[in-house]
Amino acid sequence: MPLLKQDAFVADDWVALSPEDPIPAEGNIIVSFARLQADWDALAKHAGLLGVAAANIDRAETLQIYLGKLSLVVLPFPAFNDGRAYSIARQLRDLGYRGELRATGNVLPDQLQFMRQVGFDSFDVTERFPKDLWLKASKQMSLAYQRGLFRPAGEAEIWSERHHEAQAWEEQPHAG
Repeated sequence: MPLLKQDAFVADDWVALSPEDPIPAEGNIIVSFARLQADWDALAKHAGLLGVAAANIDRAETLQIYLGKLSLVVLPFPAFNDGRAYSIARQLRDLGYRGELRATGNVLPDQLQFMRQVGFDSFDVTERFPKDLWLKASKQMSLAYQRGLFRPAGEAEIWSERHHEAQAWEEQPHAG
């Protein structure tokens, strides 16, 4: 599958290990969350970068103790209407994870910007849509309504763009 990252198609230098594969001495590897837990002592000593493929039923809090060692977290979209990975991605960013977050599975061009706003920064895309459509979708929106801890590079929030000189107002207590 093509890998879309920073508005361009790039080579994927990560190798996904099956549960039976031995841990190589070096290189960038992706393991399942179950294997991460089972083989943590050996994986923590791995010389290359370490990534995990989480499932939609894995909770962000259970990944928290491993986040300092992880350079990549892969979250699946098994169906276009399954949004659990959105929540997990946002929770991981809120927990302080600043490594690469990759969306895989049923990733659609019209959902790309929403995925970026919750923290995804790379996408395993299918060849179901032409590459130029993916590139267009990756650059389509440069403004966001949401204020948050994570915002893709170059993306501004709408309030700030409309009010260059103004200060954000303080929330006023309600009378009553």
